[in-house]
Amino acid sequence: MNLNNSLENNVSLQTENHQDYSLMRYRIKKETKPKLTTFGKYKAVAVHYQTIESKQIVKETAQRTAFSEGNIIGVLMSVAEVVNSHLRDGDRVRLQDWGLMKLEIESEKVDDPKTFRSKKHIRGVRLHFIPESYEGTQALYDGITFEKDKNYTDE
Repeated sequence: MNLNNSLENNVSLQTENHQDYSLMRYRIKKETKPKLTTFGKYKAVAVHYQTIESKQIVKETAQRTAFSEGNIIGVLMSVAEVVNSHLRDGDRVRLQDWGLMKLEIESEKVDDPKTFRSKKHIRGVRLHFIPESYEGTQALYDGITFEKDKNYTDE
């Protein structure tokens, strides 16, 4: 079996087990930053109860495909190394059916570009992720329903 056929077979296994909906919990939070125009107003924020580790992702992927956990770990490690290398080099990375990611620089603003010093004004780097979009819709967000978390009370 060639790699393309193997990948197609594995994708079809994954699709058969895929859920068509997701439930995202939220709580209501008051904006506490005085400098924002929304200060004092209330908004919904996502509630996260758990962090799914690589081990769980590998296990679930192995259950949905014909690949062994060891093969999946090897591929994930290699993909992470390659993606991270490209991101650090300033490249954008697009993973099909997932999205585009790139590193963005966070820096202080200066009045005169001649006074800008990277060591002084660059505060850090952050990852910017844009989910894959097809004809204006982003599959990552499809099927999400929202429910107010019962463990939080309104502020």
